[in-house]
Amino acid sequence: MDAKLSVNINKIATIRNSRGANTPDLLKTAQDCERFGAQGITVHPRPDERHIRYKDVHDLKPLLTTEFNIEGNPKEQRFIDLVLNIVPAQVTLVPDVTGQLTSDHGWDTIKNKDYLIETIALFKKSGIRTSIFVDADIRMIEGAKETGTDRIELYTESYAKGYSENKLKAIEPFIAAAKKANELGIGINAGHDLSLENLNYFAKNIPGLLEVSIGHALISDALYFGLENTIQLYLRQLKSTYQPSFFKEEQE
Repeated sequence: MDAKLSVNINKIATIRNSRGANTPDLLKTAQDCERFGAQGITVHPRPDERHIRYKDVHDLKPLLTTEFNIEGNPKEQRFIDLVLNIVPAQVTLVPDVTGQLTSDHGWDTIKNKDYLIETIALFKKSGIRTSIFVDADIRMIEGAKETGTDRIELYTESYAKGYSENKLKAIEPFIAAAKKANELGIGINAGHDLSLENLNYFAKNIPGLLEVSIGHALISDALYFGLENTIQLYLRQLKSTYQPSFFKEEQE
């Protein structure tokens, strides 16, 4: 089964907010992404609402027909209240700090074990699938199992940065992390700096990959290729997702 593509629409909100009106129309864009083939919509509201606003999340909920994924820092009570009110298909917990430009690290699932257990249980009680943002570190994957999370989201910036220099080396820790997650029965999502250049290789080498969340690269590509064509290009990269012999063939 191919991994699902969830389109992060934060950048659409950033452009809209820069002029203070409603162009581009965030709600219509989200619906168009679904119409063009996206299997999910991701938003990541932050306390300063510099892109997605909390009102946007409320407005999106009744319009979406695919999976709604809300990312954010659960240490913000406003975020917790928002998710419990909206009840999306999935909540992705990200350990952002105040004023952070973009997500740049995963949870320390060992140090934050008790907190994550409590928080994840709160969301799961409302029937919300939980995913936690983690680095490709075996210890963090093992720690994630102890929290009760349904899934992890592998933070893929290091893979994206290392891909052009040595893609074999760049992907090795992610393969190991994925195998450990599979062994422990944890679902696997992935995101951050995945692009048309590196997505196919990642998807073909990660066993059990269920979903990728992509925003910045996809919206940037849409400036050249158009939104509908771009979404189709990304979906094409996810076709026949995992090929067990692919990594071995590359090494040879």
